[in-house]
Amino acid sequence: QVQLVESGGGLVQAGGSLRLSCAASGLTVSSYIMAWFRQAPGKEREFVAAIRWSGGITYLADSVKGRFTISRDNAKNTMFLQMISLKPEDTAVYHCAARLAYAGISYDRSRYDYWGQGTQVTVSS
Repeated sequence: QVQLVESGGGLVQAGGSLRLSCAASGLTVSSYIMAWFRQAPGKEREFVAAIRWSGGITYLADSVKGRFTISRDNAKNTMFLQMISLKPEDTAVYHCAARLAYAGISYDRSRYDYWGQGTQVTVSS
């Protein structure tokens, strides 16, 4: 059974930092692209970042380039999203997701096979 479990969300002031984690189990992570999406109230779920587990190639949405970094820990099957210089518009529920790597990178949430429950990030102004 595939499980993706996010953690690390919270309340932070604008300009602050948070690090999100996504622990994966039940799948061979080296065969997947892992991603972060976020969904703000009243908005659609949007792509934030992704990493091709084998090789470590990363992809970032333009809105977070220079502020967010995606990485992974092979030994712990865990993906991270380091977020700095947070803005109120970063407020959302952040979800991790997985997609088979052979299918290539996708920024479309409907192309991902597995999802976590999400972790809330709130940035106050």
